[in-house]
Amino acid sequence: MLLVLGFAAALYGAGAIMKVPPFVRWRAIGVFFAAVVLLHLLLPDGHPLRQITGGSAMPWVFLAAILAIGMIYARGLGWLKARARQPEPHQPAPPEGSFSETELDRYARHMILRELGGPGQKKLKNARVLIIGAGGLGAPALLYLGAAGVGVLGVIDDDVVDNSNLQRQVLFGPADIGKPKVFAAQKTILAQNPDIAFRPFNRRLTPQIAGELFADFDLILDGSDNFETRYLVNKVAAKQGKPLIAAALTQWEGQISTYDPARGGPCYACVFPQAPDASLVPSCAEAGVLGPLPGVVGSMMAVEAVKVLTGAGRTLKGRLLIYDALYGENRLMAVKPRPDCPVCGATSAT
Repeated sequence: MLLVLGFAAALYGAGAIMKVPPFVRWRAIGVFFAAVVLLHLLLPDGHPLRQITGGSAMPWVFLAAILAIGMIYARGLGWLKARARQPEPHQPAPPEGSFSETELDRYARHMILRELGGPGQKKLKNARVLIIGAGGLGAPALLYLGAAGVGVLGVIDDDVVDNSNLQRQVLFGPADIGKPKVFAAQKTILAQNPDIAFRPFNRRLTPQIAGELFADFDLILDGSDNFETRYLVNKVAAKQGKPLIAAALTQWEGQISTYDPARGGPCYACVFPQAPDASLVPSCAEAGVLGPLPGVVGSMMAVEAVKVLTGAGRTLKGRLLIYDALYGENRLMAVKPRPDCPVCGATSAT
């Protein structure tokens, strides 16, 4: 019996070392116990394998029943905790194109802008925007787009709120520490504007889900903090013909542009054909970042999104804006599509 328990413990430990998810480890142990029980049922009494595995199937059946009850209890407890942590589902927004009296009053300052007016506000209400990352850039972008009345806001992020985030990620407070960022963001945004719909995706963006996810939105905002995700976002957005607003930060400096190869602009890969060496672009945790900087650049992303969605003014398509907070300078660089770009070259050439 000790041999079987020792093997099960070794199986679980090996899975932990290889970072196999806990439910997969328990499933493997369950299969192992089932094999032991089957062994006892098929082999005759006195068989050596039965002797070294306890001699009878009953102890293992009893142990399996206890484990099953424990797992069911743990799953139920986890489900209840998740429900307690997640905000109540928001009621559907009013029908597309219509405004409640509260909305008309809230968006009045938009509607008197000549470049927006009522038609522009309707476009915002009917728009669906997905934000990659609920961190320093995603936080202010979400706040301002929610306040601006974008009808459906989606955000994907698999991170939880950490105390070190509070220096710059203005969506969160001390009470949110340890909570998934997307659900903490949902609570804040809907408290600010209950007349929009919010779609949180508490998971990491992967190539397997990106295509289906992006298809549900009109505009993508990329506030991610790594090049692997940025190139994935650009590839999928370009393939689907969705405009992409991407920004990045380091220390005192930020950059932002709108990438829209389907409408004659370059894609992200046209401007940045390959990721720089990791030693040249340290993370915020390594190099530091000015707290208000993400607010400035994230707000620029929101402004750019409003212009893209409504057709107001001139967007940053074909231009890269670099903001230097330390010296109070802006630099605007012209960027063009590359015919040999592996992501959008064919689109740009047509």
